[in-house]
Amino acid sequence: QVQLVESGGGLVQAGGSLRLSCATSGRTFSNYAMGWFRQVPGKEREFVAAVSRNGGSTYYADSVKGRFTISRGYAKNTVYLQMNSLIPEDTAVYYCAAARVDYGLGNSLEYAYWGQGTQVTVSS
Repeated sequence: QVQLVESGGGLVQAGGSLRLSCATSGRTFSNYAMGWFRQVPGKEREFVAAVSRNGGSTYYADSVKGRFTISRGYAKNTVYLQMNSLIPEDTAVYYCAAARVDYGLGNSLEYAYWGQGTQVTVSS
């Protein structure tokens, strides 16, 4: 079992930045690829970014490429999502997730564990 706890969400103006954190516990952090997804009411959960188990590969949705950066800190068993140049369309609940595999990380079905989510609101 892996426990995931997100933090760092909040209200920010368009053009601003936020850094989300996802603290993990319960199993060996390096055994899991990590991903971030987001969801707005009435829509399906959407892939945002992912990082492989060894941190060597990262993946991004086209909508966030060049603005968001995912990274993992092995010392703190934490994964981060640095979000810059935020736009109102980035408003959503952001979820952290852990996958036992290093493939198909854009697909939410590959993830075995999920956090509770943190709200990000970008005002225009």
